[in-house]
Amino acid sequence: GRGVLPRAMAALGAYRCIECNGEATELYRDYQRGVLRISICKSCQKPVDKYIEYDPVIILINAVLCKAQAYRHILFNTKINIHGKLCVFCLLCEAYLRWLQLQDSSQNTDPDDLIRYAKEWDFYRMFGIASLEQTSFFIGIFITLWWMTPEMLKRKSDFILLLKALLLSTYGKLLLIPAVIWEHDYTPLCLAFIKVFVLISNSQAIRVTLNLNRILPWFAIFFGLIFENGVVCLFQKMGWDV
Repeated sequence: GRGVLPRAMAALGAYRCIECNGEATELYRDYQRGVLRISICKSCQKPVDKYIEYDPVIILINAVLCKAQAYRHILFNTKINIHGKLCVFCLLCEAYLRWLQLQDSSQNTDPDDLIRYAKEWDFYRMFGIASLEQTSFFIGIFITLWWMTPEMLKRKSDFILLLKALLLSTYGKLLLIPAVIWEHDYTPLCLAFIKVFVLISNSQAIRVTLNLNRILPWFAIFFGLIFENGVVCLFQKMGWDV
């Protein structure tokens, strides 16, 4: 079924064609009395954004399938502003998983208050470690892309848009919670698949945001992972319990 067309889309602004990534001034034109016409891209002669009349569930499914069109719709043609909250929630999920694994490895069941406080501090520490690793990963990506394609990241707005895209593309970490709740013998394999899915989403977000080929985003992610592991090893050598 058709979703509700966002009113904000009728206003003139900088939009993108989800097919060719060309710029457009409007997504649809309102002829009054309920008559709407989706704008046609001047470059590829296709609808600028077919998703504006799709149900949000369909859009979500297409995003999970890592379709570039769905990513362009979400990043360029909507007013979604949940990347900060989504990032914090994903980090909480990851911290909870690590904290749970840490508790499973500990056999101490003493209900003493000091033990409970120590366990609570462990959760905060896991959250800090997860935040450090993700920040290092993103820094590695930004450094690589700025070094290889400096013309793509000339303005502050370019960095902000790429950061927003990377934060939104980490939504796959939300799957960590059901993977833990429905624990079974294949949980480690599920966690590995979730990690790969998040990296694929990150790659697609970079590709769509900067309009790159498929190779360069993976190159940036590879160096991001190297930088992340390097920072963790550095803190471990400094004596930090990371």
